[in-house]
Amino acid sequence: MSSYAIGDIQGCYDELKSLLNEVNFQTDKDELWICGDLINRGPKSLECINFLYSIRENCHITLGNHDLHFIAVAKKIRDKSNSDTFQDILKDPLIEKYVDWLLNLSFHHIDKIKINGEVKTFLLTHAGVPPHWTKEDLINNSLELSEILKGPNSEKLLRNMYGDKPNHPSEYNSNQERLRLNINYFTRMRFCKKDGSLNLKYKGKANDAPKGFMPWFEHDLKIFENPIHILFGHWAALEGLTGKRNVTALDTGCVWGNKLSALRLEDNRIFSCNKIN
Repeated sequence: MSSYAIGDIQGCYDELKSLLNEVNFQTDKDELWICGDLINRGPKSLECINFLYSIRENCHITLGNHDLHFIAVAKKIRDKSNSDTFQDILKDPLIEKYVDWLLNLSFHHIDKIKINGEVKTFLLTHAGVPPHWTKEDLINNSLELSEILKGPNSEKLLRNMYGDKPNHPSEYNSNQERLRLNINYFTRMRFCKKDGSLNLKYKGKANDAPKGFMPWFEHDLKIFENPIHILFGHWAALEGLTGKRNVTALDTGCVWGNKLSALRLEDNRIFSCNKIN
């Protein structure tokens, strides 16, 4: 069995299929770790979600910001923006099935994989892990958000998740603001301070950080109190590079004309497919 971690797909269906063909992906024995943003911005969102749903038993998928936005639009909580490209899913007769499936996904996936006789722990999230979170913090915050999304207060959470404030863990004035901050950590974070303060405006390269901020993975992360390898997407400007042996950036900007990449966890080999159309 092989495990392949894949970056932001965002409706790039042809590239996804080509990449899976390249690695000879077998549904009877292999699995995919997908960091979220399955749809939107790319040309074939419906084909993507339909295919991934069909192989869902082979997939560990974490929610990304585009996935959450799609759910909010599908539930008529939020208007579709001009840049959204999931109109075909909104018109599809199976939309309720897809929305229900997405609502039951998680904000993290963690598992152990045996590599050359050694057991290694991998953690998958969409955007990363804030410096001040322990592993227990991450798991508890992820489970809390997932339980709300699956429950009667789902629409309230989706309605209130939009916004850049609060951007500091001591600034929230309500439970809804705390939940919004945690969603931003899981799905939108790039630059932050050691205390978890976020800068959500700048989306550029890691070496051009706003004053006082650093890429989240450049900090001393509390989650590294125990050995763990973090896999994340969301940040195409990194072009797959972090400079860290135990932090892997999976988003290589396929939707922006670059490539879709997969990391085989068992041997750390990277496979890529250039943008097709």
